[in-house]
Amino acid sequence: MLIDNTWTLFLDRDGVINIDTPGDYCRNADQFHLFETTLPAMKLFNDFFCKIVVVTNQRGVSKGIMTEEDLKGIHAKMMSLVIPAGGRIDKIYYCLDMDAETSTHRKPKPGMAYDAQRDFPSIDFIKSIMIGNNISDMQFGKAVGMTTVFIDDRKERGGIKSEEMDFIFDNLLEFAHLLKVSNEK
Repeated sequence: MLIDNTWTLFLDRDGVINIDTPGDYCRNADQFHLFETTLPAMKLFNDFFCKIVVVTNQRGVSKGIMTEEDLKGIHAKMMSLVIPAGGRIDKIYYCLDMDAETSTHRKPKPGMAYDAQRDFPSIDFIKSIMIGNNISDMQFGKAVGMTTVFIDDRKERGGIKSEEMDFIFDNLLEFAHLLKVSNEK
């Protein structure tokens, strides 16, 4: 996969950047733990992408499981780990909406993608990659024409893609290595 520094990377958070607890929520910064592959991947991504943004559904706030301040604390911890390791996140977008039917921003709806494009007008969705660990992440990316990468963090798919996925990997670092090798040729 050949890309240049005009491309944008969209990342889901839970199960992609940090360890996800299926059926539960990361409720505060103390519960936020990166995968061991995240920091080296983020450092490599920094060399390839002009913009790196996180897009994450966080209805735990609307459910009263955590506060928006807790969420901001989690994101502050994420940034405090990624930046010193040579990575970068240009902006974090989150959706607190409960209902996917009525929301314009809860993935798979593309509202957060359009918000990012409004904030960074150079974003071209055709030259963007969405990485996530749910079908809704893939649908989000496809809704605006992005290339999609599925992270099989739970090892449930056995490398088998669905039609919404352009690529499938076990973790971010595997994909980052593919970019590095592909772009060195």
